[in-house]
Amino acid sequence: MVVPVILCGGSGTRLWPQSRKAYPKQFHALHHPDYSLLQETIVRAKQISDERPILVTNEHHRFIVAEQCMHMDVHARILLEPEARNTAPAIGLAAMAAMEADDDAVIFVMPSDHVITGADNFAKAVNEAAMAAQEGLICTFGIKPTRPETGYGYIKAGPDTGHGQVRHVAAFTEKPDLATATQFFADGNYSWNGGMFCLKASIFLEEWSKFDAEAMTHLKASFDKRDVDHDFTRFDAASFAQVTEDSIDYAIMEKTQRASVIELDAGWSDVGAWDAVWELEKRDQDGNALRGETITIDATNNLIHADKLTIAAVGVDNLVIIESDDAILVAKRDEAQKVKRVVQQLDATGSTKHQLHRKVFRPWGAYDSVDQGERFQVKRITVKPGAKLSLQMHHHRAEHWIVVTGTAKVTCGDKTFLLSENQSTYIPLGQVHRLENPGTVPLELIEVQSGSYLGEDDIVRFEDTYGRS
Repeated sequence: MVVPVILCGGSGTRLWPQSRKAYPKQFHALHHPDYSLLQETIVRAKQISDERPILVTNEHHRFIVAEQCMHMDVHARILLEPEARNTAPAIGLAAMAAMEADDDAVIFVMPSDHVITGADNFAKAVNEAAMAAQEGLICTFGIKPTRPETGYGYIKAGPDTGHGQVRHVAAFTEKPDLATATQFFADGNYSWNGGMFCLKASIFLEEWSKFDAEAMTHLKASFDKRDVDHDFTRFDAASFAQVTEDSIDYAIMEKTQRASVIELDAGWSDVGAWDAVWELEKRDQDGNALRGETITIDATNNLIHADKLTIAAVGVDNLVIIESDDAILVAKRDEAQKVKRVVQQLDATGSTKHQLHRKVFRPWGAYDSVDQGERFQVKRITVKPGAKLSLQMHHHRAEHWIVVTGTAKVTCGDKTFLLSENQSTYIPLGQVHRLENPGTVPLELIEVQSGSYLGEDDIVRFEDTYGRS
């Protein structure tokens, strides 16, 4: 059997302001109009295997992952890393999980934030790689280059392995300079490192143990102390923190004698920056890729995404213009890689706009900070059907709730009551309270907070459905 393993880490800093730490690029629809990049990856997983997929993510993103899986009607096993320690530990946990069902399991590892448009070529390559993996090879997928590229690592293919198009790896090369990349492109035996792997789970664990036995000891200890909570599996944090922080490339691929590569020509993109989004999107007769309410006059080859505002572009060429609810990005399209420096500067100044969107998603729904000023804040809150917030209180703020649509079940002190559209209630400072949606449609309400401190950390939880403290 082939078990799909999807790695859901990464922050996508070069896609700010849409991609942010709390809701990074893999959860956004940057290519397909209806599916996020993660959901597109789930579709690919379903096309190559009927096995239950394993997704590796973290505590903060667990409910986003679960909800996006649910929308795809996929019952995934979701592994929660105690902390990010690169790809080798993440794959190690997935390998151990896959072997619980089958000691001989082959895992196919793929990032959650890539685009692949050539489904048939992709499936063919995975099938050939899986056959090679059954014979003990570790097969990586080399992306057929379309240009000399300095932003990717390269894989040089060696002799045939006897398994279709799978070849032994002759060499790995880090990101080269332009002259070297040009030579590689002309050579024809080099491909881009796409970060996908097909191998036996047991072989991964065996090889990593060979090269770093201590890391494997700590990883096994963390796995053995796991805790299963429905679809979520948590691991011992203390043991996991001792595992070597390393990529699969450094930990295994550049050391093992089992490394092999199959060239993949399937419309791949890592969607690494806004210029890649422009290349993927449908463009008008002037080369503009447009979303939302946009107007272009004498403008060519621009990427323009409007969220709530109308964006008019006049006499401009080769720009990226991205509007979100609290930020606007304007950049030259060929310098889109520098957006990462914007995120770094925001971090250095203490801003949170590289971490949080104005609209923040929670396991129970979401809230949108509509307005705020001295001693007040206004939020639009959405609670999913059947969901409820924690039983909680605040030391520094009182709250007014006004129901816009749906039905609210309110606990305030020792009273519990229902509110419907256009009804409201007051939650005094220091009062224990809870908000629930007992209905079958989303609950929308306006919350007006007032007090001396309005930060999200002013929450004392007494009971929480989602295991938050």
